Amino acid sequence: MIDGLAIDSARADEQPVIENLVQLYIHDFSELFAGTPRGDVAADGRYVVDIPLANWWREADHVPLLFRLHGTLAGFALLNAHTHSGAPADHNIAEFFVLRKYRRLGVGRAAAQALFSRYPGRWEAAVMRANTGARAFWHQAIGSHPALRHMEAAERGHFTWDGTIFRFVIGPA
Repeated sequence: MIDGLAIDSARADEQPVIENLVQLYIHDFSELFAGTPRGDVAADGRYVVDIPLANWWREADHVPLLFRLHGTLAGFALLNAHTHSGAPADHNIAEFFVLRKYRRLGVGRAAAQALFSRYPGRWEAAVMRANTGARAFWHQAIGSHPALRHMEAAERGHFTWDGTIFRFVIGPA
């Protein structure tokens, strides 16, 4: 764990905070959609968000989390139990974002591993094919967790998902 990193459940009144961070998250993804209309901004200059954020405070298996480093926002994660593989999982990384300022400092890996430790069980993380940096990040973050019991990475090229699907089991501490 990185000194000063806190991962807290986001309260319902913090939904606008995640909405704002999602704008930055989509901005980062937009370069992966070059040559397509996906990732364009609307007339108001904001990205169209197709993540139903309100569900993260309504549905039992949805967990919205905020990352702070020394009290300053550093990112967020949205967890649920929906998988791209169709196989059951206790937890799925639906969305995961670390502000660029905090990348390459170990904040993302520490946050991911803290989540795995906080919620042991069967996990899934899907990474789109074009996001090669994220694929390497997840392979390392998952593979180096001390309570990792099993990990597999499957490539899927299908209209429902095109990329790598990591399935793994984290045991209790």
